[in-house]
Amino acid sequence: MLPDPRPFFISLVDPRRETKNKLHVLGEIIFIVLSAVLSGIEDWVGIQEFAEIKEEWLRKYLSLPNGIPSHDTLSDVMGRLSPKLFNACFLNWVEAALPSLAGEHIAIDGKTLRGSSQHGCGAIHLVSAFACHARLVLAQQAVDGKSNEITAIPDLLSLLDLERATVSLDAMGCQKEIAQQIIEAHADYVLAVKENHPKLHKQIQQHLDSLDHDDDGGLTQKETIDLGRRTEIRRYILSDQIENLSQKGAWAGLAAVGMVESIRDVQGAVSVERRYFVTSLTDLERFAAAVRTHWGIENSEHWVLDVQFGEDRNRAGKDHSAENLALIRRMSLNLLRQNAKDKKSLRLRKTRAALDDRYREELLFGGSVT
Repeated sequence: MLPDPRPFFISLVDPRRETKNKLHVLGEIIFIVLSAVLSGIEDWVGIQEFAEIKEEWLRKYLSLPNGIPSHDTLSDVMGRLSPKLFNACFLNWVEAALPSLAGEHIAIDGKTLRGSSQHGCGAIHLVSAFACHARLVLAQQAVDGKSNEITAIPDLLSLLDLERATVSLDAMGCQKEIAQQIIEAHADYVLAVKENHPKLHKQIQQHLDSLDHDDDGGLTQKETIDLGRRTEIRRYILSDQIENLSQKGAWAGLAAVGMVESIRDVQGAVSVERRYFVTSLTDLERFAAAVRTHWGIENSEHWVLDVQFGEDRNRAGKDHSAENLALIRRMSLNLLRQNAKDKKSLRLRKTRAALDDRYREELLFGGSVT
């Protein structure tokens, strides 16, 4: 279970000056916003409304010396709060529940906050780290746009103790420097290779194709079949016979190259897709599991944030408010997953959190309701 988050955010530096207009405590503002978002509220006006309705409950935990903050105050304070410091507190909180990432699969991927583009500048793009087995968001890093993910990924990775974890990234993160960083952290990697590395992509494709058609190639393979509204056959291929790969020495820890061939049949329409990878893994089962599990960040984080929390349509954008509110949503997602004792859907958990004070307390404080 995730612990009570309040002690982990005490050290946050208040961005406001000490004036007579500073009416509300920073930690109390964060608690109000988190409680509201956890209960399914998506915007600043709604958060103020929630706090006014739940003021009696809030006063069990907060002093509220000047009552409930206005929606403008909530937006202003969360917008001025340092995202770097906020993210550091968030990471410390998650690490209290998941102190080691050994054996974990860490998927790294980016997501654009499309609604944040309403304020006259480009939409904010976030790169986040997701522990796929634990189903926990670990950290996030904002960048100017998708093309700048390359600069954000090393900073994000440096926040995590990756020892004995496996890190997967899509083609944007397939960089020699990133592979080096992961190996130096004593972790493994699975990196997708596309046309952004045309020479490497072609060499891997030719190498695996030649072995695939050679009965003596010693190629290890695995096949899975998914039956449902569509039929999908996936074939995983891994080769550690890469002595002739010209770029082998340029990639730290490179031990094998792999391919996943996906054959989809949707109502008679058949398509074939092949994806190629460089990896420090030599075990086919681990490679196949890493490729499959990587999409957990799309399905279990990004899609859920859009559908359950309305992230894509949220128009917060003043200063750092979009980025910080996004982190609150990820806190809420973690709490809904880790601290709920029931097996209800996320939507029902949010609804119950909005209506049931005791249930909301259990989500917020884990096993120690105070």
